[in-house]
Amino acid sequence: MTAITLNAQGHNGQLELSDSVLRIRRKGLIALMTQGRKGEKEIVIAQITSIKFEKADNFINGYIQFTYPDARKPKEGEFQGSKDENTVVFRVSQQADIEMFMDELHKRIAAEKLKVSKFSALDELEKLANLRDRGIVSEEEFQTKKKQLLGV
Repeated sequence: MTAITLNAQGHNGQLELSDSVLRIRRKGLIALMTQGRKGEKEIVIAQITSIKFEKADNFINGYIQFTYPDARKPKEGEFQGSKDENTVVFRVSQQADIEMFMDELHKRIAAEKLKVSKFSALDELEKLANLRDRGIVSEEEFQTKKKQLLGV
């Protein structure tokens, strides 16, 4: 289990963030009534494709919802936050912590995408070097493309 670096409490669950995983924990009567016995959900940060955020006010709860390739879609007519396992509902008093959590999560998602893009650039560079070594691409073409890939 990886160390938790940040957490935020919602109305129907707690968000926990580690280096590579977002965890949604469900505890208590409200969680049991709305989520059943699901308990805990882990989402790999690199797989998160979008975050939907609705602010709370004094009369209506807000929610934060995570989308990723294998995410279960809410059933037709189902309120987005009531039973969706990828959503945490929060009150206006919890909103600041949820927003801070969301900001940090956005940073980590961006960092993961940067890792992937750097890996892709290095992979492309290796393929290009192979083409250069085989005489298919000139040294000048290789150097030009290398600068583009590395952002130099």
